Amino acid sequence: MHPFDEAVALDVVGDGTYNGKTSPPYNNMVGPFGGITAATFIRAIELHPEHLGTPVSLTVNFAGPVAEGDFEVSARPVRTNRSNQHWYLELTQNGAVATTATAVFGTRRDTWDNIEATAPAVSSPADTKQGGLPDAIAWARNYEMRFVAGALSNHESADSTETLWIRDTPPRPLDFAALTSLSDVFYPRIFQRLGTYVPAGTISLTTHYFATPEDLEQHADGYILGTARARRFHQGYFDQTAELWTESGSLLATSHQVVYYKV
Repeated sequence: MHPFDEAVALDVVGDGTYNGKTSPPYNNMVGPFGGITAATFIRAIELHPEHLGTPVSLTVNFAGPVAEGDFEVSARPVRTNRSNQHWYLELTQNGAVATTATAVFGTRRDTWDNIEATAPAVSSPADTKQGGLPDAIAWARNYEMRFVAGALSNHESADSTETLWIRDTPPRPLDFAALTSLSDVFYPRIFQRLGTYVPAGTISLTTHYFATPEDLEQHADGYILGTARARRFHQGYFDQTAELWTESGSLLATSHQVVYYKV
């Protein structure tokens, strides 16, 4: 089994209740990588017998640290309409809530289609040098990273933009859980601006999905072009917005998060 699939694996223990376990290869500096927690919520809905369609949006609120070890996920549909379905989820440990989430799943249909965003103009993955994050960040070793701009350094920067080619390592066909995890692969933008580590962590992460199952099947295990930036750092919080593109220039998802910091 691929390490990612092991990390998001859940055992069904009841109606909408699952047992899981944190995965050391996806540890962050404190607790598990937030992207793997978000992906686990998507997997919980996909396992639920009442789930309808595919992800439209997911918002994860990290209420407290997730400790290494066992956890329980509960997922329940709070309303099902003709074309969309609304979910509420919790991750608990020892009876205490560590993370909550809301999600919208839906069925897609052919409609008027247009895109205003444009993919960054960058070199191909083959023409971009492979890099990465420090080895101490365990989860990052599960991704092949090729930085176009914004590689982590010890120099201050006037620009918070980070752009890179990325995919699972070893390569793995893209699905919605993996796409969810990729929406959180961008290290905190304040590290780039200040050129150093400071205490920082995501409080809330929202992912909006445009990809269909057909898009993911066509993409297979290719590279994703990710780009992220912040817009304001203010009184202990900053925002971070990101886009995830295929090599052919199709926008698969966007993400938006609020991060706390201490300087």
